[in-house]
Amino acid sequence: MVYAGYTGLYAERTYRNLVRGDDLRTFTVAVAETDLLIKAGSDLRDLALQAVIECRADLESYIARDPVFRTTLVPHRLLPGAPDIAVTMARAARLAGVGPMAAVAGAIAEWVGRRLLERSDEARGEVIVENGGDIFMASKRDRRVGIFAGDSPFTNRIAIEIPPSDMPLGICTSAGTVGHSLSLGRADAAVALARDAALADAAATAIGNLVRTPEDIAGAMEFARQIKGLMGALVIKGDKMAIYGRVKLVPVR
Repeated sequence: MVYAGYTGLYAERTYRNLVRGDDLRTFTVAVAETDLLIKAGSDLRDLALQAVIECRADLESYIARDPVFRTTLVPHRLLPGAPDIAVTMARAARLAGVGPMAAVAGAIAEWVGRRLLERSDEARGEVIVENGGDIFMASKRDRRVGIFAGDSPFTNRIAIEIPPSDMPLGICTSAGTVGHSLSLGRADAAVALARDAALADAAATAIGNLVRTPEDIAGAMEFARQIKGLMGALVIKGDKMAIYGRVKLVPVR
């Protein structure tokens, strides 16, 4: 099982001690702010490191040409010749109504995960990439993603079970009460699921932005239903929770 829930780019990721799944090899890759926990059919850390370096280089080179891309909180029109990673982030941001950097963790997780899947003989079709609680997952068996929601009583008690038929997918989390990521809301956890991890990341941010009190949850869920391409969502604020779509909750064991 892996855990969804953001603890901040530079925070100690103590929830990683709770990650389980002995059928896969586990390793980490870190480059600057990107710090990945990866579980795969074999140890592919060298390929993962190369993929991180390449996608970060493409993104940083583009931001040097278009610095507004990094700072804007609204959808952004790209300059000609933007790299694939920036295109992916901008497209997800438009669908969710947020700035493109809201999709960066999910986009990088999927970029690396799909590079590893290209080594199908070695990865055996099993790859999970976690980037600050934002996850890209491809597996041939059911997988569970535990929910980390700060001080909420739901933390460490529930998980989302993902069947192979729903994968590959992204499952990403935004929180206004945990960590240092930018959120305009106060949700303990806003979780989004989509085939596109960048979209899941951007959608989680957009949904979480709408939640400051438990009374805001219903409106956030209605907003989530309008995001094209979203498979499901979950919002937690204190002892209140709502879900929609293909979200199967199971107890943490």
